[in-house]
Amino acid sequence: MSTTIPAGTAAGPAPGARRRWTVLAVCALSMFLIGVDTTIVNVGLPAIGRGLGADTRGLEWVVDAYTVVLASLLIASGALADRFGRRRVFRCGLAVFGLASLACALAPSLGLLVAARAVQGVGASMLSPVALAIVVNAMPDPRERARAIGIWASVFGLSMAAGPVVGGTLIAALGWRSVFWINVPVVVGALVLVAVFVPESRGQRARRIDLPGQLLLATALCVSVGVLIEGPRIGWASPAALACYAVAAAAATGFARVELRRPEPLIDLGLFRRPPFASAVLGAVAVFAALSVSLLLTTLYLQDARGWTPLAAGAATLPMALGATVCAPWSGSLTGRLGPRRPLLLAGGFTAAGGLCMVGLTLGPDAGPDPSVPLLLSAYLLIGIGFGFANAPLTHTAVGGLPPSRAGVAGAVTSTARQVGSAVGIAVAGALAAGVAPDGLARASRPGWLLVTACGLLLCGVARASRRERDTP
Repeated sequence: MSTTIPAGTAAGPAPGARRRWTVLAVCALSMFLIGVDTTIVNVGLPAIGRGLGADTRGLEWVVDAYTVVLASLLIASGALADRFGRRRVFRCGLAVFGLASLACALAPSLGLLVAARAVQGVGASMLSPVALAIVVNAMPDPRERARAIGIWASVFGLSMAAGPVVGGTLIAALGWRSVFWINVPVVVGALVLVAVFVPESRGQRARRIDLPGQLLLATALCVSVGVLIEGPRIGWASPAALACYAVAAAAATGFARVELRRPEPLIDLGLFRRPPFASAVLGAVAVFAALSVSLLLTTLYLQDARGWTPLAAGAATLPMALGATVCAPWSGSLTGRLGPRRPLLLAGGFTAAGGLCMVGLTLGPDAGPDPSVPLLLSAYLLIGIGFGFANAPLTHTAVGGLPPSRAGVAGAVTSTARQVGSAVGIAVAGALAAGVAPDGLARASRPGWLLVTACGLLLCGVARASRRERDTP
């Protein structure tokens, strides 16, 4: 497998310490933008539905058109960056993302909004793996690199939790289109900072683009998520659904066969023979599925069933954002000092506890029209703490112990797994809520909160598979 993230070999001497951390800050700013955009739209979905006349399934596509395209193209974008230059591809991704955000803000119909969101996903795919590659390339020291990866993962996790709060504030002040307008000035500023501070770098040996693997991966993801979204409407056992199952299975099987035979595959399936890597990928899917389920069920329940405004619903997720804000950098520090095991156990325990709180709320007397707000906020705080602890150790577990030549691919696969988890979580939560009357949303959401609990328990299992690692200077 060719190099994806070399440690300074293809870019000349590593930059000075201050410039290295400036590069990290610039890349983290861009990743904050991408993470926020993954969740900021959630709190605006009811307003978008009213503005464009869309039902729950149509609104799911507004979110998943972005995440599915992003997940499908992440690894290919990393290969393009290795070949044509990481800073060049990074700047291209920012430009595409900014223009697509403008199109989202101006979209007159649901179809055009979904199409613009898909283009946003194309731009975002050029940012996530490339940002990590730029950061690792700028950090030649293993200990410094581990801290940088922890910070990078923490910022991305924080951005995902902060999205609903930012979205609720913007919608209350300026309407739902503002959640897309806000990206434009941020992208312009990021483009200037990248041009000034980020050095160009390339892979030692550029990989060929695996077009068959890319097409099969995109087909498997799009069809799988599509049938999850449309299943309640077309029927889970209908001929159309059965055809989708067959197409998804054939695409996934074909993808595995193609990747095993290619000298330069899109995904090095040999990485999955490492238990820590395989468990980290599964954990990334689980934690982002749990977050997406929590955010969408919260949005639909609080706004549709409780009649809360977008601002109030966004504010209700403040404990979640607070938990992620406090615990994400703490998790990065713990991971750097003690390894990933303890932060992952904390992540799993808090996530499972938050899910159980919500299960109890939907089972007890508070499952009626006016459930206990303190219990609701406590559950969100627990889920936010769990999410904050999860990202840094998952990234560290995926890339820890690998040489730089394979760390980039591992990071890209983990990023893909995060977006797959987000897409699946949105599809599952939407399927639970689709067609349900407002007074039945609490009861209908119960399986979703059980899924959040199960994801937390799965993270505890990932902790057992991870190694306790210390970086040596």
